[in-house]
Amino acid sequence: MQFLIYISAFVIPFVIFYIVLHGLMNKVNVYDVFIEGAKDGLKTVVGIMPTLIGLMVGVGVLRASGFLGFVSEWLGKVTGLVDLPAPLVPVILVRMFSSSAATGLVLDIFKTYGPDSVVGRMTSIMMSCTETIFYTMSVYYMAAKVKKTRWTLAGALVATFAGVVASILLV
Repeated sequence: MQFLIYISAFVIPFVIFYIVLHGLMNKVNVYDVFIEGAKDGLKTVVGIMPTLIGLMVGVGVLRASGFLGFVSEWLGKVTGLVDLPAPLVPVILVRMFSSSAATGLVLDIFKTYGPDSVVGRMTSIMMSCTETIFYTMSVYYMAAKVKKTRWTLAGALVATFAGVVASILLV
């Protein structure tokens, strides 16, 4: 294990050194190429910024208005029948939109129930095997200028459902 920790400290500097050395050997102006890449990256960030702000504001409004709590209580009655605790419902819903907002809910669950409780373990497993569906789709499809998402949303929802079921079964 110590060997892996030792090696991991050198991997990123080695990769950077390798890229620069490879560029120099092929007579590429590495600095100019780096600057062009940084400019393209900045254009991408500026392009997706409105989407990011919209998602963050939307999740914040749902949480602050109490609507998320209302939906969680209502769905919690149904999810209790399949051994899914009601406190996990808002995490599942918010996780599809924002990882950071879901992390805030997870910390609330940890404070209330503890990380080693059944609810805490379910939350941990669920957070590690689900994705921020709408965030990921909006950011990457906007950056790649994809208009037709085809079956991405359906597949992502099925994968999220499988992750939630796995968290229930594993705990």
